[in-house]
Amino acid sequence: MSAMLEVQVTAVRQLTPVVREFTFAALDGSLPGFSCGSHVQVVLPTEGRTLRNAYSLLSDPRDRGTYRIAVRLQDDSRGGSRYLHERVRVGDRLQIGVPSNLFALHSQARHHILVAGGIGITPFMAYLSELQGQGASFELHYAYRSGLTDAYANELRERLGQRFRGYDAAAGQRLHCAELFSGKPLGSHLYVCGPQRLLDELKALAECHGWSAGRLHWEAFAAPEPGEQFTVELARSGQRLQVAGDHSLLEALEAAGVEVPNLCRGGVCGQCTTRYLSGAVEHRDHYLDEQQRGAALMPCVSRGGCSGTLLLDL
Repeated sequence: MSAMLEVQVTAVRQLTPVVREFTFAALDGSLPGFSCGSHVQVVLPTEGRTLRNAYSLLSDPRDRGTYRIAVRLQDDSRGGSRYLHERVRVGDRLQIGVPSNLFALHSQARHHILVAGGIGITPFMAYLSELQGQGASFELHYAYRSGLTDAYANELRERLGQRFRGYDAAAGQRLHCAELFSGKPLGSHLYVCGPQRLLDELKALAECHGWSAGRLHWEAFAAPEPGEQFTVELARSGQRLQVAGDHSLLEALEAAGVEVPNLCRGGVCGQCTTRYLSGAVEHRDHYLDEQQRGAALMPCVSRGGCSGTLLLDL
Protein backbone atom coordinates (compact mmCIF):
# COMPACT_ATOMS: atom_id res chain seq x y z
CA MET A 1 0.00 0.00 0.00
CA SER A 2 2.03 2.95 -1.28
CA ALA A 3 -0.11 6.11 -1.06
CA MET A 4 -0.99 6.90 2.54
CA LEU A 5 -3.18 9.52 4.17
CA GLU A 6 -2.93 10.72 7.74
CA VAL A 7 -6.34 11.36 9.24
CA GLN A 8 -7.80 12.31 12.60
CA VAL A 9 -10.74 10.62 14.26
CA THR A 10 -13.37 13.32 14.67
CA ALA A 11 -16.34 11.24 15.87
CA VAL A 12 -17.05 7.78 17.29
CA ARG A 13 -20.56 6.31 17.59
CA GLN A 14 -21.49 3.03 19.26
CA LEU A 15 -24.35 1.85 17.05
CA THR A 16 -24.88 -1.56 18.68
CA PRO A 17 -22.94 -3.50 21.31
CA VAL A 18 -20.69 -4.85 18.55
CA VAL A 19 -20.80 -2.17 15.81
CA ARG A 20 -18.94 1.12 16.15
CA GLU A 21 -18.80 3.93 13.59
CA PHE A 22 -15.75 6.15 13.05
CA THR A 23 -15.49 9.48 11.23
CA PHE A 24 -12.13 10.55 9.78
CA ALA A 25 -11.05 14.01 8.62
CA ALA A 26 -7.89 15.01 6.78
CA LEU A 27 -5.20 16.71 8.81
CA ASP A 28 -4.40 19.00 5.92
CA GLY A 29 -6.86 19.95 3.20
CA SER A 30 -9.62 17.76 1.82
CA LEU A 31 -9.75 14.02 1.38
CA PRO A 32 -9.52 12.38 -2.06
CA GLY A 33 -12.85 11.83 -3.78
CA PHE A 34 -14.30 8.35 -4.01
CA SER A 35 -17.15 6.51 -5.72
CA CYS A 36 -19.80 4.47 -3.93
CA GLY A 37 -18.61 0.95 -3.19
CA SER A 38 -15.08 2.11 -2.34
CA HIS A 39 -13.04 0.94 0.62
CA VAL A 40 -9.91 2.07 2.43
CA GLN A 41 -7.23 0.14 4.23
CA VAL A 42 -6.73 1.28 7.82
CA VAL A 43 -3.31 0.77 9.40
CA LEU A 44 -3.71 -0.64 12.90
CA PRO A 45 -0.57 -0.87 15.09
CA THR A 46 -1.79 -3.68 17.32
CA GLU A 47 0.45 -5.26 19.91
CA GLY A 48 3.02 -7.48 18.23
CA ARG A 49 2.26 -6.52 14.62
CA THR A 50 0.74 -3.95 12.31
CA LEU A 51 -2.49 -4.91 10.56
CA ARG A 52 -3.93 -3.32 7.43
CA ASN A 53 -7.65 -3.98 7.40
CA ALA A 54 -10.04 -2.98 4.61
CA TYR A 55 -13.31 -1.21 5.47
CA SER A 56 -16.04 0.09 3.18
CA LEU A 57 -16.67 3.82 3.08
CA LEU A 58 -20.27 4.46 4.06
CA SER A 59 -20.30 8.25 3.79
CA ASP A 60 -21.85 10.22 0.94
CA PRO A 61 -19.32 10.35 -1.95
CA ARG A 62 -20.22 14.01 -2.46
CA ASP A 63 -18.84 14.84 1.01
CA ARG A 64 -15.12 15.57 0.57
CA GLY A 65 -14.71 16.64 4.18
CA THR A 66 -14.92 13.30 5.99
CA TYR A 67 -14.84 9.53 5.56
CA ARG A 68 -16.98 7.19 7.67
CA ILE A 69 -16.53 3.49 8.33
CA ALA A 70 -18.34 1.06 10.65
CA VAL A 71 -16.56 -1.86 12.29
CA ARG A 72 -18.02 -4.97 13.85
CA LEU A 73 -16.15 -6.38 16.85
CA GLN A 74 -15.33 -9.91 15.77
CA ASP A 75 -15.37 -12.75 18.29
CA ASP A 76 -12.29 -14.26 16.64
CA SER A 77 -10.58 -10.92 16.01
CA ARG A 78 -6.87 -11.07 15.23
CA GLY A 79 -6.65 -7.69 16.92
CA GLY A 80 -7.87 -5.22 14.29
CA SER A 81 -11.52 -4.80 15.22
CA ARG A 82 -10.66 -5.06 18.90
CA TYR A 83 -8.06 -2.31 18.51
CA LEU A 84 -10.60 0.00 16.87
CA HIS A 85 -13.29 -0.74 19.47
CA GLU A 86 -11.09 -0.56 22.56
CA ARG A 87 -8.21 1.77 21.73
CA VAL A 88 -9.24 4.36 19.15
CA ARG A 89 -10.79 7.57 20.47
CA VAL A 90 -11.78 11.00 19.16
CA GLY A 91 -8.65 13.02 18.45
CA ASP A 92 -6.46 10.03 17.60
CA ARG A 93 -4.51 9.99 14.36
CA LEU A 94 -4.46 7.04 11.99
CA GLN A 95 -2.98 6.20 8.63
CA ILE A 96 -5.25 5.00 5.85
CA GLY A 97 -4.80 4.15 2.19
CA VAL A 98 -6.44 6.07 -0.64
CA PRO A 99 -9.89 4.77 -1.61
CA SER A 100 -10.13 1.83 -4.03
CA ASN A 101 -13.30 0.50 -5.62
CA LEU A 102 -13.83 -3.21 -6.26
CA PHE A 103 -17.62 -3.03 -5.82
CA ALA A 104 -18.92 -0.30 -8.10
CA LEU A 105 -22.49 0.22 -9.27
CA HIS A 106 -23.14 -1.07 -12.78
CA SER A 107 -23.81 1.97 -14.94
CA GLN A 108 -26.16 0.15 -17.35
CA ALA A 109 -28.35 -1.59 -14.75
CA ARG A 110 -32.04 -0.72 -14.97
CA HIS A 111 -32.86 -2.00 -11.47
CA HIS A 112 -30.52 -2.54 -8.52
CA ILE A 113 -31.17 -5.28 -5.92
CA LEU A 114 -29.02 -4.68 -2.83
CA VAL A 115 -28.59 -7.54 -0.35
CA ALA A 116 -26.78 -6.96 2.95
CA GLY A 117 -26.01 -9.37 5.75
CA GLY A 118 -25.10 -7.76 9.09
CA ILE A 119 -22.10 -5.44 8.80
CA GLY A 120 -22.36 -5.95 5.02
CA ILE A 121 -24.73 -2.98 5.05
CA THR A 122 -21.78 -0.55 5.05
CA PRO A 123 -21.02 -0.23 1.30
CA PHE A 124 -24.72 0.17 0.57
CA MET A 125 -24.94 3.30 2.69
CA ALA A 126 -22.86 5.10 0.05
CA TYR A 127 -24.76 3.31 -2.73
CA LEU A 128 -28.03 4.72 -1.44
CA SER A 129 -26.77 8.29 -1.56
CA GLU A 130 -25.84 7.76 -5.20
CA LEU A 131 -28.97 5.85 -6.21
CA GLN A 132 -31.37 8.27 -4.56
CA GLY A 133 -29.50 11.18 -6.11
CA GLN A 134 -29.95 9.60 -9.55
CA GLY A 135 -33.59 8.73 -8.97
CA ALA A 136 -32.64 5.14 -9.83
CA SER A 137 -34.80 2.04 -9.40
CA PHE A 138 -33.58 -0.08 -6.46
CA GLU A 139 -34.56 -2.16 -3.45
CA LEU A 140 -32.59 -3.00 -0.31
CA HIS A 141 -32.77 -6.32 1.56
CA TYR A 142 -31.08 -6.21 4.99
CA ALA A 143 -30.69 -9.34 7.15
CA TYR A 144 -29.63 -8.66 10.73
CA ARG A 145 -30.15 -9.56 14.38
CA SER A 146 -31.84 -6.80 16.37
CA GLY A 147 -29.79 -5.40 19.21
CA LEU A 148 -26.59 -6.78 17.71
CA THR A 149 -26.05 -6.30 13.96
CA ASP A 150 -28.93 -3.96 13.11
CA ALA A 151 -26.84 -0.81 12.68
CA TYR A 152 -28.73 1.67 10.48
CA ALA A 153 -31.89 -0.50 10.26
CA ASN A 154 -34.24 2.09 11.77
CA GLU A 155 -32.65 4.91 9.81
CA LEU A 156 -32.98 3.02 6.53
CA ARG A 157 -36.56 1.94 7.22
CA GLU A 158 -37.59 5.59 7.61
CA ARG A 159 -35.45 6.79 4.73
CA LEU A 160 -36.46 4.20 2.12
CA GLY A 161 -40.02 3.24 2.96
CA GLN A 162 -41.27 0.42 0.70
CA ARG A 163 -37.85 -0.01 -0.88
CA PHE A 164 -36.50 -1.32 2.45
CA ARG A 165 -36.99 -4.99 3.38
CA GLY A 166 -35.66 -5.97 6.81
CA TYR A 167 -35.20 -9.51 8.13
CA ASP A 168 -34.63 -9.78 11.88
CA ALA A 169 -33.21 -13.18 12.83
CA ALA A 170 -34.06 -12.51 16.49
CA ALA A 171 -37.75 -12.35 15.48
CA GLY A 172 -37.53 -15.49 13.37
CA GLN A 173 -37.56 -13.57 10.10
CA ARG A 174 -35.54 -15.07 7.27
CA LEU A 175 -34.34 -13.75 3.96
CA HIS A 176 -35.53 -16.20 1.28
CA CYS A 177 -32.89 -15.67 -1.36
CA ALA A 178 -34.77 -17.48 -4.14
CA GLU A 179 -37.50 -14.83 -4.02
CA LEU A 180 -34.99 -12.13 -4.96
CA PHE A 181 -34.91 -13.44 -8.52
CA SER A 182 -38.67 -13.59 -9.08
CA GLY A 183 -40.50 -10.95 -11.09
CA LYS A 184 -37.53 -8.65 -11.58
CA PRO A 185 -37.40 -6.37 -14.62
CA LEU A 186 -35.00 -7.00 -17.46
CA GLY A 187 -31.65 -5.39 -16.82
CA SER A 188 -31.73 -6.04 -13.05
CA HIS A 189 -28.40 -6.43 -11.27
CA LEU A 190 -27.90 -7.93 -7.82
CA TYR A 191 -25.27 -6.75 -5.34
CA VAL A 192 -24.44 -8.66 -2.16
CA CYS A 193 -22.17 -7.99 0.81
CA GLY A 194 -22.21 -10.24 3.85
CA PRO A 195 -21.17 -13.67 5.12
CA GLN A 196 -19.63 -16.14 2.68
CA ARG A 197 -22.60 -18.50 2.98
CA LEU A 198 -24.91 -15.73 1.74
CA LEU A 199 -22.64 -15.04 -1.22
CA ASP A 200 -22.41 -18.72 -2.08
CA GLU A 201 -26.19 -19.17 -1.96
CA LEU A 202 -26.86 -16.18 -4.18
CA LYS A 203 -24.19 -17.20 -6.68
CA ALA A 204 -25.75 -20.66 -6.99
CA LEU A 205 -29.25 -19.23 -7.34
CA ALA A 206 -28.17 -16.71 -9.96
CA GLU A 207 -26.71 -19.52 -12.04
CA CYS A 208 -29.87 -21.61 -11.63
CA HIS A 209 -32.00 -18.68 -12.83
CA GLY A 210 -29.79 -18.14 -15.86
CA TRP A 211 -28.31 -14.87 -14.72
CA SER A 212 -25.00 -14.05 -16.39
CA ALA A 213 -22.00 -13.60 -14.10
CA GLY A 214 -21.91 -9.92 -15.03
CA ARG A 215 -25.26 -9.27 -13.34
CA LEU A 216 -24.10 -10.45 -9.89
CA HIS A 217 -21.72 -8.23 -7.94
CA TRP A 218 -20.32 -9.11 -4.54
CA GLU A 219 -17.87 -8.08 -1.88
CA ALA A 220 -16.55 -9.85 1.18
CA PHE A 221 -13.77 -8.55 3.39
CA ALA A 222 -12.59 -11.31 5.68
CA ALA A 223 -9.45 -11.64 7.75
CA PRO A 224 -7.19 -14.48 6.61
CA GLU A 225 -7.96 -17.67 8.46
CA PRO A 226 -5.19 -19.07 10.67
CA GLY A 227 -3.31 -22.23 9.78
CA GLU A 228 -0.10 -24.10 10.47
CA GLN A 229 3.26 -22.34 10.56
CA PHE A 230 5.22 -22.72 7.34
CA THR A 231 8.50 -21.66 5.74
CA VAL A 232 8.84 -19.53 2.63
CA GLU A 233 11.94 -18.77 0.59
CA LEU A 234 12.32 -15.83 -1.80
CA ALA A 235 14.07 -17.09 -4.92
CA ARG A 236 15.65 -13.80 -5.98
CA SER A 237 17.12 -12.79 -2.63
CA GLY A 238 17.48 -16.17 -0.96
CA GLN A 239 15.71 -14.81 2.11
CA ARG A 240 13.86 -17.37 4.25
CA LEU A 241 10.87 -16.43 6.38
CA GLN A 242 8.79 -18.25 8.96
CA VAL A 243 5.08 -17.48 8.63
CA ALA A 244 3.30 -17.92 11.95
CA GLY A 245 -0.05 -19.65 12.09
CA ASP A 246 -1.93 -16.45 12.90
CA HIS A 247 -0.11 -14.32 10.30
CA SER A 248 -0.80 -14.21 6.59
CA LEU A 249 1.94 -14.70 4.03
CA LEU A 250 1.37 -11.13 2.87
CA GLU A 251 1.88 -9.81 6.40
CA ALA A 252 5.09 -11.82 6.76
CA LEU A 253 6.41 -10.42 3.48
CA GLU A 254 5.55 -6.86 4.49
CA ALA A 255 7.22 -7.32 7.88
CA ALA A 256 10.37 -8.38 6.03
CA GLY A 257 10.27 -5.25 3.89
CA VAL A 258 8.93 -6.94 0.75
CA GLU A 259 6.17 -4.80 -0.73
CA VAL A 260 3.48 -6.64 -2.70
CA PRO A 261 0.70 -4.65 -4.44
CA ASN A 262 -2.65 -5.27 -2.76
CA LEU A 263 -6.13 -3.80 -2.41
CA CYS A 264 -8.63 -6.10 -0.72
CA ARG A 265 -6.42 -8.35 1.45
CA GLY A 266 -9.25 -10.88 1.30
CA GLY A 267 -8.50 -13.00 -1.75
CA VAL A 268 -10.90 -11.43 -4.23
CA CYS A 269 -9.22 -8.65 -6.22
CA GLY A 270 -6.15 -10.37 -7.66
CA GLN A 271 -3.80 -7.45 -7.04
CA CYS A 272 -1.36 -9.43 -4.88
CA THR A 273 -1.13 -12.46 -7.21
CA THR A 274 2.39 -13.88 -6.89
CA ARG A 275 4.20 -16.63 -8.80
CA TYR A 276 5.58 -19.59 -6.88
CA LEU A 277 8.17 -22.03 -8.17
CA SER A 278 7.75 -25.03 -5.88
CA GLY A 279 6.11 -26.21 -2.68
CA ALA A 280 2.65 -27.17 -1.48
CA VAL A 281 0.03 -24.39 -1.49
CA GLU A 282 -3.27 -24.16 0.33
CA HIS A 283 -5.28 -21.87 -1.93
CA ARG A 284 -7.99 -19.89 -0.16
CA ASP A 285 -8.71 -17.17 -2.69
CA HIS A 286 -11.83 -16.47 -4.74
CA TYR A 287 -9.97 -15.16 -7.78
CA LEU A 288 -7.58 -17.65 -9.41
CA ASP A 289 -8.87 -20.55 -11.49
CA GLU A 290 -7.44 -24.06 -11.20
CA GLN A 291 -5.01 -23.60 -14.06
CA GLN A 292 -3.67 -20.33 -12.63
CA ARG A 293 -3.25 -21.95 -9.22
CA GLY A 294 -0.63 -24.25 -10.70
CA ALA A 295 1.82 -21.36 -10.84
CA ALA A 296 0.38 -18.53 -8.74
CA LEU A 297 -1.06 -17.82 -5.32
CA MET A 298 -2.52 -14.88 -3.46
CA PRO A 299 -0.41 -14.22 -0.35
CA CYS A 300 -3.16 -12.26 1.40
CA VAL A 301 -5.02 -15.52 2.13
CA SER A 302 -3.09 -18.51 0.70
CA ARG A 303 -0.67 -20.54 2.81
CA GLY A 304 2.16 -23.00 2.29
CA GLY A 305 2.22 -26.54 3.57
CA CYS A 306 3.56 -27.24 7.04
CA SER A 307 6.20 -29.63 5.60
CA GLY A 308 8.69 -28.42 3.04
CA THR A 309 9.44 -24.90 1.87
CA LEU A 310 7.33 -22.69 -0.37
CA LEU A 311 9.54 -21.03 -2.98
CA LEU A 312 8.25 -17.70 -4.28
CA ASP A 313 9.37 -15.88 -7.42
CA LEU A 314 10.30 -12.79 -5.43
